[in-house]
Amino acid sequence: MITKDRKLVLENGMVFEGIGFGSKKDVIAEIVFNTSMVGYQEILSDSSYCGQMVCMTYPLIGNYGINDDDYESKSIKMSGMIVREYNDLPSNFRATKTLSDVMDEANVAGISDIDTRKLTRIIRDSGSQLAMICDISKDTNEAIKEIKERGFIHNQVDLVSTKKVWFARTPYPRYTVVAVDCGIKLNIVRKFNQYGCDVIVVPYNYSYEDIMELNPDGLFISNGPGDPEDVTEVIELVKKCKGKLPIFGICLGHQIIGLAYGAKTYKMKFGHRGGNHPVKNLISGKIEITSQNHSFAIDKESLKGTGLEMTHQNVIDGELEGTRDLENSVVSIQYHPESAAGPEDSEYLFKQYIDLMKKFGGKKNA
Repeated sequence: MITKDRKLVLENGMVFEGIGFGSKKDVIAEIVFNTSMVGYQEILSDSSYCGQMVCMTYPLIGNYGINDDDYESKSIKMSGMIVREYNDLPSNFRATKTLSDVMDEANVAGISDIDTRKLTRIIRDSGSQLAMICDISKDTNEAIKEIKERGFIHNQVDLVSTKKVWFARTPYPRYTVVAVDCGIKLNIVRKFNQYGCDVIVVPYNYSYEDIMELNPDGLFISNGPGDPEDVTEVIELVKKCKGKLPIFGICLGHQIIGLAYGAKTYKMKFGHRGGNHPVKNLISGKIEITSQNHSFAIDKESLKGTGLEMTHQNVIDGELEGTRDLENSVVSIQYHPESAAGPEDSEYLFKQYIDLMKKFGGKKNA
């Protein structure tokens, strides 16, 4: 039997002892939970988790290893992963590394053999909070002191956004989309390519003038970590581009569009993270099962008078999940229609955006 060698210390003083995997460094981060049954590689490599550690509610993690194709970013920004049972002997013909190996290389700490059901209930009831994964010998009072001194980080988008422009081209493109990288998931880029769009990925602080010089047919605002109010550069960009380009935003991009229109955002108690969130499409009346990962949301009451219309609503808690401004060809969605390891009910949103670019009169209108 492996001896417990690591512990998880919560800001509220609760301690969970377990077995370490991945990096053995001490880390402090906001602790959240994800209810997905598969897709831990995509979760690990999603830049939206910058500054966070994730408790996986599904008990067995690591059993199919890590492959070279399913990463959602070019570098891993998550701080830690907490699981009930970690499997270091993956059985999958696509696997090239173990989860622990990849986490160690990326300085991501892991802890297993703790009661993740109890931990999830604590987060659900008390809300997201800071926590530390550290050596089991570390004094708990000292750990709590370090956690409180650290506090929540801000401006995570600056940490995860690309520093230079890069291109993702597709054969016989119909349109060109400029994607503002706030922490973009690579499968979003792949989806645009599949729908016949060349994608030019630019830093979050790329100027309006430089974007317009690229002569795009549309502007995409990506997902990403942290408080949308921190990303003032992109909020101002949306204001300038409104009415000049069709705009599509996902997750953080959805929140940024809301702020650009004058709506308000707020931090949720514990957020939405998982692959089975039911959302009602208020236009069609259909229910979609969606993949989600966000801590912040748009206050639906603040939409009044902004020019944005609510198009989607969470069935469980009534949260706003989508907006549109058809007059200016702007659409946004809170969840992830591109999810590679989740439901595909919402992939039509990419087709809708392609249609918006076509109606707007894109240079490759066909």
